[in-house]
Amino acid sequence: MRKRLVVFSIVALAATLAVSSIAFAQSGAAKSDLSGVFARTGALRTLSDPPPPMTPAGKAKYDASKPSYNLPSNPRAIPPALGNDPAGSCDPLGLVRSLFAIGRQYMEFVETPNRIFQFFEWNHVWRTIWMDGRKLPEDPDPKWYGYSVGHWEGDTLVVESNGFDDRTWLDQYGDPFSGSMKLEERWHRVGDALEMVLKVDDPETYTKPWIGNKVVWRLQPKGEIHEEVCAPIDENFFNENTRNRAGGVSK
Repeated sequence: MRKRLVVFSIVALAATLAVSSIAFAQSGAAKSDLSGVFARTGALRTLSDPPPPMTPAGKAKYDASKPSYNLPSNPRAIPPALGNDPAGSCDPLGLVRSLFAIGRQYMEFVETPNRIFQFFEWNHVWRTIWMDGRKLPEDPDPKWYGYSVGHWEGDTLVVESNGFDDRTWLDQYGDPFSGSMKLEERWHRVGDALEMVLKVDDPETYTKPWIGNKVVWRLQPKGEIHEEVCAPIDENFFNENTRNRAGGVSK
């Protein structure tokens, strides 16, 4: 009888430990600490090159864009004064383009119990990633940076977003997207490195999901987000006195 009790106790203890381990993982206790200021590495400022094949609607929007940067697989840059890049008018870059912003501007994560805030140095903007278990809205109002919810899969932060305003570009090369685009970001920290893989799911624009290359961000222990605002009053002065003259465009 005593032997049976011992065996039963061992089995019960093992079951308790198994349940506790599952609860520990589901509670997010295994998650990474993403807090900090990071700088992106790498020169390609889009998901990958080349992008997936476009639908006729996507190709029409792509052909209508006139960027001032060359994608290696398709050089088509023209002088900024002759282009139509929304950034030239200080329009919002949108979420994806902010993730691949000009130069090596900083990005910062700030974690709270129910939300994660992501700050971008370029244009001095931020987004909210809701971590309270809510779902994406089914019929969202369009926003420049979309609507984002996140959850942890082990030590990887998975962020899903929708509700994007498609009046901007996906990147500086003029790649398009539609208002029905959905994004998935996967963030994983390894020491001082923060790895990101981005997936664009937009059947109206691309014939298959666009899964980007892994992007690495490096922790900047002494880094601070500075005010890098695109102010129309300054941008217009630059356009009239520098950009347009360089492109042979007069007032």
